[in-house]
Amino acid sequence: MQESLIMKDVFIYSAEGQSETIVTDIENMVRSYVEKVHFVLKELVRKSIAETQELKRFPSLQTEIATAANEALEKFRDESRKTVLRLVEMESSYLTADFFRKLNAEPEKITNKKSSTESDKNAKTDANQSPTSERLSESYLRRIGSNVNAYIAMVCDTLRNTIPKAVVYCQVREAKRSLLSNFYAQVGRREKERLSAMLDEDPQLMERRMQLVKRLELYKSARDDIDLVAWK
Repeated sequence: MQESLIMKDVFIYSAEGQSETIVTDIENMVRSYVEKVHFVLKELVRKSIAETQELKRFPSLQTEIATAANEALEKFRDESRKTVLRLVEMESSYLTADFFRKLNAEPEKITNKKSSTESDKNAKTDANQSPTSERLSESYLRRIGSNVNAYIAMVCDTLRNTIPKAVVYCQVREAKRSLLSNFYAQVGRREKERLSAMLDEDPQLMERRMQLVKRLELYKSARDDIDLVAWK
């Protein structure tokens, strides 16, 4: 019974607007954390592309890779943001009842050890007080506030451990696993003309190479025909 009253008081205390402010502050903090990780990953990609000497010969390819990588990082960031905000929403929507059971277990033990004389004296005093006045007493309200603050601290500790894990899983891990997977798939579906354009080749040089490839194929075909006749 006492536990249910305390749980109800937590909702009353939260309804005054303090919980909404706390939740909003936490949501803003986790959004900021996600953005910071996103910025670090973007910088790593930018530096890696800039420092790769082989890519400097192909500016168009370099741009394509940078664009694809940033698009992938944005997708990972959006998924990470959704995940961490769900964690915050989950913690703000459902109370952990066991926390309040443990929190109030010790005071109940101390109360049970009081002498019967003191209990009788308190009973006479309590008889003259209405339940409403007791609930509104300063000490009782202070206890409610203390319980709520302790619960908020516990939730913050939980989020402090789970949020970084979620961000690493959704952003860092995915960046290591599949940063350019979509880019590779797109490249595989492109036509020769678009692939050649990505390499920034001179059109005349490209045409010359194609002619040489065709001539080489003719030479190989002629050689095979000569070998076939020679062995007969």
